[in-house]
Amino acid sequence: MNTMTETQVRLFASAQGWIEGEAVRQLYATTKLDGVRHAVGFPDLHPGKGSPVGAAFVTEGVIYPHLIGGDIGCGMALFKTDLVRRDVKLDRWAKLQFNLEHPSDQFVNDFLAEHALESTEYDSALGTIGGGNHFAEVQAVEKVLDADEFAKLDLGKQQLVVLAHSGSRGLGESILRTHVDQHFGNGVEADSFAAEEYLRGHDFAVRWAKANRELIARRFTATLGAEAECLWDGCHNSITRQEAGWLHRKGAVAADGDFVVIPGSRGSLSYLVKPTGDGENHAWSLAHGAGRKWARCDARQRMRERFGMHQLVQTPLGGRVICEERDLLYEEAPAAYKNIEAVIADLVAAGLVSVIATLRPLLTYKTRKVHR
Repeated sequence: MNTMTETQVRLFASAQGWIEGEAVRQLYATTKLDGVRHAVGFPDLHPGKGSPVGAAFVTEGVIYPHLIGGDIGCGMALFKTDLVRRDVKLDRWAKLQFNLEHPSDQFVNDFLAEHALESTEYDSALGTIGGGNHFAEVQAVEKVLDADEFAKLDLGKQQLVVLAHSGSRGLGESILRTHVDQHFGNGVEADSFAAEEYLRGHDFAVRWAKANRELIARRFTATLGAEAECLWDGCHNSITRQEAGWLHRKGAVAADGDFVVIPGSRGSLSYLVKPTGDGENHAWSLAHGAGRKWARCDARQRMRERFGMHQLVQTPLGGRVICEERDLLYEEAPAAYKNIEAVIADLVAAGLVSVIATLRPLLTYKTRKVHR
């Protein structure tokens, strides 16, 4: 189920899965960097900008900010709401503005103070989703497979949840740019002033990103006339200190809690899973989603040839998608992503997770058309 070499590379994927050769090349290439002791690829592995997405790396004595990229702290968070299945009104909800691409009407300074975050030039971005594969999504419990573990969530089977995916917006990118301008994208000694300076900004961006997901969920559910309570927040772009060394995650979610949410595309189920591996074997991490099958430019071309926009705003599962940017709608089409069932099956077969429940997407929000 997994491959291991003397250079401590593990790839958790089966022959039934699909992983692009370039992603595997990038995974092995990263092990050539000084100090890299362990590299782990998950079934959602796909090529990134120089290093793969869907991977975790453990280094000794050195950190590599470029491995996690500019969206420091990016992750997903699951919130339970006070809505239930009978409250669903998809046709009406799909017409609501939400305005999650615009600054919050809420007094941001109060929210920053509530989360002990200092003000920055990026305050206006707090509570906004951003582009790419980020989203806010209303979901319903589809099927419970482990009743005992599900009961621990204090979540009703008819209760609706919101999954928010976003990160640190321009803040994280500015922290990476500052580091790269000074150190040319090279790694730095973990006990150096350069590392201390980067990690200070990094840790702030991680906390900012978590607060961002909370404010997104609050705004999203408030527009639906509901409230949100966080059940779980999982960061998948970060550098953290472990006993074994410095753990770099790029599109790999932390597996140190009671459960993790692994979403598919907006046209497939999400999976609520329990981590079951021994931790160190898979770098205390798991797949963070289905993973891209096609690059964005390929997805745009393929989807334009097959679908009109009106065909992609309703999913095969009956959900609605709010995305009024044509290119983004095509780039994020369900077909551009791998099969989430295959990803989960590989994780289960590897002994890394057990499935607690599945979640069905009802309403996915990405963006209204931004008028310039």
